[in-house]
Amino acid sequence: MIEEKGQPLLEIQIEEGDAHTLFRPLGELDAYTVGSLREALARLAGTSRLLIDLSKVPFMDSAALNALVRGIGRIREADGVVAVACSRPALTRLLQVTGFDDFVPITESVEEAEYVLAGEGE
Repeated sequence: MIEEKGQPLLEIQIEEGDAHTLFRPLGELDAYTVGSLREALARLAGTSRLLIDLSKVPFMDSAALNALVRGIGRIREADGVVAVACSRPALTRLLQVTGFDDFVPITESVEEAEYVLAGEGE
Protein backbone atom coordinates (compact mmCIF):
# COMPACT_ATOMS: atom_id res chain seq x y z
CA MET A 1 0.00 0.00 0.00
CA ILE A 2 1.32 3.44 -0.92
CA GLU A 3 0.63 6.13 1.66
CA GLU A 4 1.06 9.87 1.83
CA LYS A 5 0.81 11.58 5.24
CA GLY A 6 -0.76 8.43 6.67
CA GLN A 7 -3.49 8.30 4.00
CA PRO A 8 -3.47 5.39 1.54
CA LEU A 9 -3.07 6.47 -2.10
CA LEU A 10 -3.36 2.99 -3.54
CA GLU A 11 -4.28 -0.38 -2.14
CA ILE A 12 -4.44 -3.47 -4.32
CA GLN A 13 -6.63 -6.36 -3.27
CA ILE A 14 -6.07 -9.77 -4.83
CA GLU A 15 -8.52 -12.55 -4.12
CA GLU A 16 -7.94 -16.08 -5.38
CA GLY A 17 -11.19 -17.83 -6.19
CA ASP A 18 -12.09 -21.20 -7.66
CA ALA A 19 -13.07 -19.77 -11.05
CA HIS A 20 -10.76 -16.75 -11.32
CA THR A 21 -8.46 -14.32 -9.56
CA LEU A 22 -9.93 -10.94 -8.66
CA PHE A 23 -7.58 -7.95 -8.94
CA ARG A 24 -9.02 -4.79 -7.38
CA PRO A 25 -7.00 -1.58 -7.14
CA LEU A 26 -8.41 0.99 -4.71
CA GLY A 27 -7.26 4.53 -5.40
CA GLU A 28 -5.76 6.55 -8.20
CA LEU A 29 -3.64 4.84 -10.82
CA ASP A 30 -1.08 7.38 -11.92
CA ALA A 31 2.64 7.98 -12.32
CA TYR A 32 3.02 8.00 -8.54
CA THR A 33 1.37 4.59 -7.98
CA VAL A 34 2.17 2.86 -11.29
CA GLY A 35 5.11 0.94 -9.83
CA SER A 36 2.85 -0.88 -7.38
CA LEU A 37 0.41 -1.63 -10.18
CA ARG A 38 3.17 -3.08 -12.36
CA GLU A 39 4.55 -5.23 -9.53
CA ALA A 40 1.14 -6.61 -8.60
CA LEU A 41 0.28 -7.46 -12.20
CA ALA A 42 3.70 -9.07 -12.73
CA ARG A 43 3.01 -11.43 -9.82
CA LEU A 44 -0.16 -12.55 -11.63
CA ALA A 45 1.48 -13.25 -14.99
CA GLY A 46 0.71 -16.98 -14.77
CA THR A 47 -2.96 -16.52 -13.84
CA SER A 48 -5.32 -18.42 -16.11
CA ARG A 49 -8.38 -16.20 -15.47
CA LEU A 50 -8.10 -12.65 -14.18
CA LEU A 51 -10.94 -10.29 -13.39
CA ILE A 52 -9.80 -6.69 -12.96
CA ASP A 53 -12.30 -4.57 -11.02
CA LEU A 54 -11.74 -0.85 -11.62
CA SER A 55 -14.84 0.29 -9.75
CA LYS A 56 -12.75 1.89 -6.97
CA VAL A 57 -10.36 3.72 -9.31
CA PRO A 58 -11.34 7.39 -9.57
CA PHE A 59 -8.50 8.31 -11.95
CA MET A 60 -6.10 6.60 -14.34
CA ASP A 61 -3.35 8.29 -16.33
CA SER A 62 -1.47 7.09 -19.40
CA ALA A 63 1.36 5.55 -17.37
CA ALA A 64 -1.11 3.37 -15.49
CA LEU A 65 -3.00 2.49 -18.65
CA ASN A 66 0.28 1.39 -20.23
CA ALA A 67 1.13 -0.75 -17.18
CA LEU A 68 -2.32 -2.31 -17.29
CA VAL A 69 -2.02 -3.12 -21.01
CA ARG A 70 1.44 -4.65 -20.54
CA GLY A 71 0.36 -6.69 -17.51
CA ILE A 72 -2.66 -8.04 -19.36
CA GLY A 73 -0.46 -8.78 -22.35
CA ARG A 74 1.79 -11.00 -20.21
CA ILE A 75 -1.21 -12.91 -18.91
CA ARG A 76 -2.58 -13.40 -22.42
CA GLU A 77 0.84 -14.52 -23.70
CA ALA A 78 0.62 -17.34 -21.15
CA ASP A 79 -2.83 -18.26 -22.56
CA GLY A 80 -4.68 -16.55 -19.71
CA VAL A 81 -7.95 -14.70 -20.15
CA VAL A 82 -8.82 -11.32 -18.70
CA ALA A 83 -12.01 -9.32 -18.25
CA VAL A 84 -12.39 -5.85 -16.79
CA ALA A 85 -15.28 -4.55 -14.70
CA CYS A 86 -15.59 -0.76 -14.71
CA SER A 87 -18.64 1.10 -13.44
CA ARG A 88 -17.10 4.58 -13.81
CA PRO A 89 -18.27 6.24 -17.04
CA ALA A 90 -15.22 8.52 -17.42
CA LEU A 91 -12.81 5.63 -16.97
CA THR A 92 -14.82 3.38 -19.28
CA ARG A 93 -14.71 6.12 -21.91
CA LEU A 94 -10.91 6.36 -21.54
CA LEU A 95 -10.61 2.60 -22.07
CA GLN A 96 -12.85 2.76 -25.15
CA VAL A 97 -11.18 5.80 -26.72
CA THR A 98 -7.74 4.22 -26.39
CA GLY A 99 -8.90 0.94 -27.98
CA PHE A 100 -8.38 -1.03 -24.77
CA ASP A 101 -11.78 -2.66 -25.27
CA ASP A 102 -10.64 -4.05 -28.64
CA PHE A 103 -8.58 -6.73 -26.89
CA VAL A 104 -10.10 -6.98 -23.39
CA PRO A 105 -13.83 -7.21 -22.67
CA ILE A 106 -15.10 -4.40 -20.44
CA THR A 107 -18.29 -4.83 -18.45
CA GLU A 108 -20.12 -2.58 -16.00
CA SER A 109 -20.13 -5.05 -13.12
CA VAL A 110 -18.04 -7.79 -11.57
CA GLU A 111 -20.92 -10.22 -12.11
CA GLU A 112 -20.96 -9.51 -15.85
CA ALA A 113 -17.18 -9.90 -16.02
CA GLU A 114 -17.45 -13.25 -14.22
CA TYR A 115 -19.94 -14.36 -16.85
CA VAL A 116 -17.58 -13.29 -19.64
CA LEU A 117 -14.69 -15.17 -18.03
CA ALA A 118 -16.82 -18.30 -17.61
CA GLY A 119 -17.64 -18.21 -21.32
CA GLU A 120 -14.00 -17.77 -22.33
CA GLY A 121 -13.08 -21.22 -21.13
CA GLU A 122 -15.77 -23.04 -23.05
